[in-house]
Order: sequence, then structure tokens, then C-alpha cells
Amino acid sequence: MTQTPLAGKVAIVTGSGQGLGLAYAQELARQGASVVINDVNQDTADAAVESIVAEGGKAVAVVAPVGDTEAATALVNGAVEAFGRLDILVNNAGVLRDKSLLKMTDEDFDLVIKVHLRGTFTCVRETYRYFKENGVAGRIIAIGSPTGQYGNFGQTNYAAAKAGIVGMIRTFALEMKKAGVTANAVIPVAATAMTKTIPFFQKAVEADERGEAMSSFFRHDLGFGTAADVAGLITWLASDDAADVTGQAIGAGGDRLQLFSHPTPIVTEYREGGWNYEALAEQAHALFEGKLQTCGEKMPPLPEELQPAQAEPRSGPVELKGNHHAL
Repeated sequence: MTQTPLAGKVAIVTGSGQGLGLAYAQELARQGASVVINDVNQDTADAAVESIVAEGGKAVAVVAPVGDTEAATALVNGAVEAFGRLDILVNNAGVLRDKSLLKMTDEDFDLVIKVHLRGTFTCVRETYRYFKENGVAGRIIAIGSPTGQYGNFGQTNYAAAKAGIVGMIRTFALEMKKAGVTANAVIPVAATAMTKTIPFFQKAVEADERGEAMSSFFRHDLGFGTAADVAGLITWLASDDAADVTGQAIGAGGDRLQLFSHPTPIVTEYREGGWNYEALAEQAHALFEGKLQTCGEKMPPLPEELQPAQAEPRSGPVELKGNHHAL
């Protein structure tokens, strides 16, 4: 009998009561890990646990709103008390408060930053503390977003949080290397209840809900697929096979896998004495011509047969969401 790759491992998946987080937890369990489910709703968390137990897996629930240290400590303690150890953290929990800049309140901004960014910080810190104290060469996996990579209209708070998570992952990878702990970010692009509300993706999400295959336009051209298409990457990064992969941002969706580059200069020019205003006014446009970067994701035109009912064809920057408590 072939041993599953995560046999004997214990994983925490935050925000895993439903949606993508649940898919991650279920796949980790299928590959042999015991899983701590986390959600803010007890009934949702219990149902997620039952879905794993019913398939022969092991899972328990810790109900807590991710953000504060108390929740992070409860998650780590819950894993150790239930299963005797901790090996993997998948930091997935999140919320949305989408508004354009002048309509976004302090509370809208602070809540999203607290759950996504501070929640990643506190959960990773407490997990790494356990790894260090117990000599565990563990795995840290945080969930980013295309918005954190490209920006998106109406998501100042979410873009800041998701970009910040990738920045923290690069720092975690440096700090944790000596301990043999890896830290990576996953950028998911998948069908969820939220993407169904975006007309551009409606047909893809509806096909997924019917148990039908999405068209190649979505799966191949857009790299947009199901939760299962992302869960495989999560499980691989959690395994011993990925022991040499750290500090990376990796995208998964549909038939597509993407390794994102670290930010790097695309134009470098030197001027003795430095760049004053006059020098910039004379040379900057020529130096930057054709090199300035665009913001947001540009989508190709949606084929006629994939148009939602009574909707205008849509292209332009679109957020591919997929890592929230509400999914």
C-alpha cells in the first residue's frame, strides 16, 4: 500500500469552513494530514469537520475570528491538543469590504487589514514559535490574490493586505530558512460564490455548480478553474517534496500554473551627480517610453456563447476573488 504524502502530519487551515479553504482542508486530509478547521460560525465549522470525517479523515474545529494573537494561539493549541503536533499552516481566512477610495471608511480598511494581514502575521508567528520550540521543519502557506499582484478598482484595503502578505512571505522565508521551515504564497483563481456575481465568470461558475467541465476559454485562456485546481498546489507545498521551495508566490487556476517573479527593475540608467528635475525633464520620457507598467488585469473579450444572459460583453480589470470566510 502506498503511503499518502502527508501521513502523520497535522495542518491548520484558517477560514476553512467552506469555499476554497474547505477544499484545501479536504485535500490535505485526503493526502493523510489531520486537519484543524477554522471558521467564525460553529455550525459551518462542524459541517466541514464532518465532511472530512465522513471520508475517513481526521479533523477538529476551532471557532475563532482570525486576527488577534488569542485566535492564533487557540489554533496552535487546538492542533496540539487534538493531534499531538503541528506541521502545516495554511493561512486562508479573509473578509471583503470593497469600496472606492472616497467611500471607504477607516473601519472598512482596518477590518480587512486585521483579518488578512494581521491574521497572517499572528498565525504565522505562533505557528513558527511552535516549530522552533519543537524542532519541526514545518510548512507555512499564505493565500494571496491577483489583486495583490496587479491592483483592482475598489479594493484599496484588500490590495494592500494581499500585497503585504507576499512581502511578509519573502521575509519569513529568510528568517525561517535556518530552521528548515518553508514559507510560500499561493495566488488562487477559482470559481466561488463571489465570482458568480461577476458577469464575466457567471457561465464558468454555473458549469462548476452543475458538475460540468468549464470551457477551455476559462480553464486555459484565463487560468480560471475549480477549488480542486488550487488544492493540489497547497498539498504539494505542504509535502516533503517541496522542501526546497520557499519565498515564492505561485499562482494556480484551471489548467494554468504560474511562478511570479520578485519585483525587479526593468530600466536602469546612471547619471553622474544624480537625477535633478532638469535631467529628469530632459531624459525621463525617453528612458521610460514603452516600459511603464499597467495596473489591473486585462481580460480578453468574452466569447458570445459564454456571455451571461442580458449582460453586455465585458473586458478590463477584473478581480478573481477566492479566499474569504464567506465562500
